[in-house]
Amino acid sequence: MVGVKRFLQKVYLGLVILFLYAPILVLVVLSFNASKSRAKWGGFTTKWYSSMFTNDTILLALKDTLIIALLSALIATILGTVAAIGINHMRRLPRTIMLGVTNIPMLNAEIVTGISLMLLFLALDIGLGFWTVLLSHVSFNVPYVILSVMPKLAQTNRSTYEAALDLGATPLRAFMSVVFPDIFPGVLSGFLLSFTLSLDDFIITHFTRGATVNTLSTLIYSETRKGIKPEMYALSTLLFISVLVLLLLVNRPGKRNQNEI
Repeated sequence: MVGVKRFLQKVYLGLVILFLYAPILVLVVLSFNASKSRAKWGGFTTKWYSSMFTNDTILLALKDTLIIALLSALIATILGTVAAIGINHMRRLPRTIMLGVTNIPMLNAEIVTGISLMLLFLALDIGLGFWTVLLSHVSFNVPYVILSVMPKLAQTNRSTYEAALDLGATPLRAFMSVVFPDIFPGVLSGFLLSFTLSLDDFIITHFTRGATVNTLSTLIYSETRKGIKPEMYALSTLLFISVLVLLLLVNRPGKRNQNEI
């Protein structure tokens, strides 16, 4: 009976994983399909990968996407970490209120956030473009950084920070030498999460980009009317592999064991 139960658990887990990754597997296969038709296999080819690097529209959208994702993730990580430290030093009631306020942007529908930000920029007479997209991405990334850093701050020992101050260290040096190494995993998780969210965001970007900025998500959306080019399959495959390799490096077993020690 126990063996049957374990077998059914493994089958269930396998079906869940298959359901999650089957679409990505189809995408990878289509990126090597010589035929432009998704319903017909025309043979194995890598021409879509080489063609991708000669397509100026795709390369420009990729450049804008990566720049916005990196900058927004970096800015949001700095702001979110500082905010998490401030919230952690509040009294219980104000801290509870601030954490509740922090959760609102994540629970709010993206379309509401996108329209609200668009109306705000228009009311302030700020032309929609690169900077409005960047500010929008920073605004919805900050809460994720705060909630990634807060648990690590709760695990830190305040006595070690105060001991560093007693030994003559400045507050900044004491923080960087004592506190930051302890919360670094949370900071890194917040940065990676912000980068990933910014990389694939469409709704907020769509409402705040204007006509001058095109990211990969908005480019793919605009191409759905006339058919998605196979080069986009190749680009999506490379992005997936890059994110997968990054996650494997961050969560490699050796590093995890070191952190536990």
